[in-house]
Amino acid sequence: MSDKQKPEKSAKFKALSAPKGVPDYVPPVSPVFLAVRDTFVRQAHLAGFQHIEIPVFEDTTLFARGVGESTDVVSKEMYTFADRGERSVTLRPEGTAGVMRAVIEHNLDRGQLPVKLNYYGPFFRYERPQAGRYRQLQQVGVEAIGVDDPALDAEIIALADRSYRELGLSGFRLELTSLGDANCRPAYRERLQEFLFALPLDEETRRRAELNPLRVLDDKREEIRELTADAPLMLDHLCDECRSHFETVTGLLDEMGVPYTINPRMVRGLDYYTKTTFEFVHDGLGAQSGIGGGGRYDGLMAQLGGQDLSGIGYGLGVDRTVLALEAEGVDLDEKFGTGRRVDVYGVALGADAKKAMALLVNDLRAAGVATDMAYGDRGLKGAMKGADRAHAKFALVLGDQELERGTVAVKNLADQSQQDVALADVVTALQAVLVD
Repeated sequence: MSDKQKPEKSAKFKALSAPKGVPDYVPPVSPVFLAVRDTFVRQAHLAGFQHIEIPVFEDTTLFARGVGESTDVVSKEMYTFADRGERSVTLRPEGTAGVMRAVIEHNLDRGQLPVKLNYYGPFFRYERPQAGRYRQLQQVGVEAIGVDDPALDAEIIALADRSYRELGLSGFRLELTSLGDANCRPAYRERLQEFLFALPLDEETRRRAELNPLRVLDDKREEIRELTADAPLMLDHLCDECRSHFETVTGLLDEMGVPYTINPRMVRGLDYYTKTTFEFVHDGLGAQSGIGGGGRYDGLMAQLGGQDLSGIGYGLGVDRTVLALEAEGVDLDEKFGTGRRVDVYGVALGADAKKAMALLVNDLRAAGVATDMAYGDRGLKGAMKGADRAHAKFALVLGDQELERGTVAVKNLADQSQQDVALADVVTALQAVLVD
């Protein structure tokens, strides 16, 4: 056959992959992801926080004004674009500004204070992807708005600490500092700028020192860290009120048994932080060691057009916590049953048995029992492999003989024991043994 006579090969589309820096969570890791996220949320709800759902994108001005134009988040990392109406919108890079906007817009601050809100979901930053640093990151956050009380600061920090420990995580540390407030920070800012401007800084770093000198102390370059080793620190220049506030927070944490380390050089990546500021660090993650953090943000609400009320909150990184659990080798399957897909798995042998099993499975699900069944025409051995892969507790085997007797074989997959149960009684019997 000549080349002209050969049939043309069918065109094939190139396989697509996720955008760079955006992780997929698929089994068997996805159950771990859910266990982490749901544990963080459950602990927040135990502390009286209520769920709030905020938009994935907002008016760009919200983040420029609320987060700070001098931050890397706003100046370098935001996903900003014009919509069809030529309005500038931005995929949310963090949660606090959006929550505060919603509180103001819906007058939530006009009721009982503090307003305690919890949220979770994806956030977006255009960063250089590497292990633990993604362009779509997943966080669970809390915000307590309306009361400037050091006891609330301690509650928030203890809640985050408890959330990590509930997962079985232990190889992390809490770093803590105070960034002062509008009373003492301006004088400290001048003192710090005076120190920085006397150093041989490069042009970009000098510009950062003009906009927000605190950010220079957060520079990770070794040469800058050496130059700023003797820089004045905010903790040494707190006003009496801020010092008393911080001492109360640390005293409460001591009494609560929450361990911490004072880090006077800590500077979070967002401009709105004041007073109590904290970060949870896990050294098992390498360069991207921060697994969560937060702090107080007095003045942010007024800056966004609301009342002059204070607030405090945190964001816990789900992605990095999953990595930290893997680094520590925590057995989440044993603790949360993350490997179990269903509790009951049905195996039907024959067309009539399959119809009856489909109805039984439907009844079990309606009764709240997690159930699946084997599909296709696999034999008993092949179908039972599906039960094993689902990590089911019980398998139901139904064939022609069982149908004639009106029973189903219920097999305990832990001890391999088996008994026949009347079809009419299976749902009730399984509910009884599956109650924790």
